[in-house]
Amino acid sequence: MTRADIDATANAILRSGWGDRRIKMAFVVGHRQCRPFVAEADGAIVGTGVTTVNGSVAWIGTIWVDPAWRGRGLGKALTLATIEAAEAAGCRTLVLVATEAGQPLYERLGFRAQTRYRILEAPGLATGGPDGRIRPFRPPDLSAMAALDAAATGEDRAHLLAAFAAPETTRCLEHDDGTLGGFVLRAPWGGGATIAPDPDDALAILHARRLATGPDKRVRAGLLETNAAGLDRLLAAGWIDSWQAPRLIRGEMPAWQPNAIWGQFDHAVG
Repeated sequence: MTRADIDATANAILRSGWGDRRIKMAFVVGHRQCRPFVAEADGAIVGTGVTTVNGSVAWIGTIWVDPAWRGRGLGKALTLATIEAAEAAGCRTLVLVATEAGQPLYERLGFRAQTRYRILEAPGLATGGPDGRIRPFRPPDLSAMAALDAAATGEDRAHLLAAFAAPETTRCLEHDDGTLGGFVLRAPWGGGATIAPDPDDALAILHARRLATGPDKRVRAGLLETNAAGLDRLLAAGWIDSWQAPRLIRGEMPAWQPNAIWGQFDHAVG
């Protein structure tokens, strides 16, 4: 995919009911750790795939095929292109989030089910006192954020943190001793990575998001199914299940802490 493909790609995806991906397509084309691909037929974009290299781990996503071209092997070809790009970059672990329909294809390509993401929703809040430990991002926070993020995900996503972090997009939870307990960081297209090793800190960050959002909108969080205690606490706080999907892996198991992950940027970048 090149910059010249962005409009045609976004329009094709939008027509098929996948939503407006223009901002995301512009990002992946211009970001050096992303490897975006398109399938083209008769001058039209009929498929896409994206790999994002996060150190030794690569995410594969946005495997989309125009409805008129499904069943012809394009989804497999696009997936293979992303796999080859990840392996060429030296990645030892490949991760993707599958639809139920797509899972058999990925399993034939060597992926195996690892766990499931559960996406929960809650309405924003009209009243409530803000947690004084939560404040806007400051540039010196980046190194501590990257360390928390790497320990939680087993990935090197410092390039994404540096690309997205700003006082307007990011909130950090700072402990009394000055250490960083967690953060939430919004991507330009709306997804938000939320990292907090302590569940009390995570719930404080998510509560602050609900307050900032207001009662007319909803807030989402994304937990791994293995974080049973976190799921129980969110459900008890009024969150409800929105959707869920399997996380598949190929290659080495990452050294990660899934209980510290409470939200994602996107299932094509991590």
